[in-house]
Amino acid sequence: MTNTTMDPITDDSFPDRARAEEIAEKVERFVRDVVIPYESDPRRDHHDCPTDELTQEMRAKAREAGVLTPHIFPEGGHLSQRGTAMVLIRSGLSPLGPLACNTAAPDEGNMFLLGKMGSDLIKERFLKPIVAGEKRSAFFMTEPSQEGGAGSDPSMMMTECHKDGDEWVINGRKAFITGAQGAGVGIIMAKAPEGASMFLVDLPNPAIQIDNVPNTMDSSMPGGHATLTIKNLRVPEEQMLGAAGDGFRYAQVRLAPARLSHCMRWLGACIRANEIATDYVNRRMAFGKQLIDHEGVGFMLAENKIDLQQCQLMIDWCASVLDRGEQGGTESSMAKVAVSEALMRIADRCVQVMGGNGLTEHTIVEQVFREIRAFRVYDGPTEVHKWSLAKKIKRDWKRDNG
Repeated sequence: MTNTTMDPITDDSFPDRARAEEIAEKVERFVRDVVIPYESDPRRDHHDCPTDELTQEMRAKAREAGVLTPHIFPEGGHLSQRGTAMVLIRSGLSPLGPLACNTAAPDEGNMFLLGKMGSDLIKERFLKPIVAGEKRSAFFMTEPSQEGGAGSDPSMMMTECHKDGDEWVINGRKAFITGAQGAGVGIIMAKAPEGASMFLVDLPNPAIQIDNVPNTMDSSMPGGHATLTIKNLRVPEEQMLGAAGDGFRYAQVRLAPARLSHCMRWLGACIRANEIATDYVNRRMAFGKQLIDHEGVGFMLAENKIDLQQCQLMIDWCASVLDRGEQGGTESSMAKVAVSEALMRIADRCVQVMGGNGLTEHTIVEQVFREIRAFRVYDGPTEVHKWSLAKKIKRDWKRDNG
């Protein structure tokens, strides 16, 4: 099959491009040669997510190939966001690629946050095993909506914490906590008198009870998306990330790059789905000619090519904003909306041009469709980001018109 991965970088204006290109090429070879054959591996849980056994087996091979956590360096450095895009897009060429290479959510975003904001103790005890691919992590922010808890609006947070001597005591409920089941590290957001705060904890912990792991349409993340109860969880003061009240500020440090990382990985998946669809319509005959020669089919692939290129340019633009040291909240919201909606169109067209074959488990196309549909909701639904952008437009108008 022809390699149709496109370079998302538009110029040579960032210093680590050569290093990023070298890493990206190694990651792509590993995903195509080693990871893709695992897509038919039956080791899946009740939710059809890869088991930890399967994940660790792939990570052992990634470690041997030198592509485990490839965007974070042994000396502690990190590729630029533009360089990270080159690598994460390649890791996303298989739904299993981010797991194998340790570039998956929520670990990738958690590693970025702890690398930026963690104390020496937190980096050694909690960050190091995540970077090494030995432990998975979970980010405990979202709460059950039916109980009035925080979702897209974190100011509604109901999970509370209070100081008791040299420890903090946390109580509350959380929902849709990706990867909580089977995770070894947790980052918990809770409301202190000073404001939202973050804590690092070892998992599992008897004070954190997983109530259920619902079946959801996406199935690429081990551990699913758990609902759980936190009851009298005691955390030593040194395991607080920063100071009490820093939680929302730290969440912003994590969220903009994490949104963009999702765009990178799922762009890789849609590039691969489009490869599969392109191969299919060039081999399949119907009504006396190849499917590609029917305009209704050929035009859909032409639209895919346009959308793929637009996604890459949007990712590169937002990454360049983050690389300048800007917070990038507005830009990442714009990228998240534009890329997730374009990827949905791409995935849908891939299913459509393949007909019945696009609905089966015989290729990853139907899974990519499901995963992208979920992506339009997590890390902020499209409508929430549009609402936030509209509020900024109004603020800017008031500022400019006094």
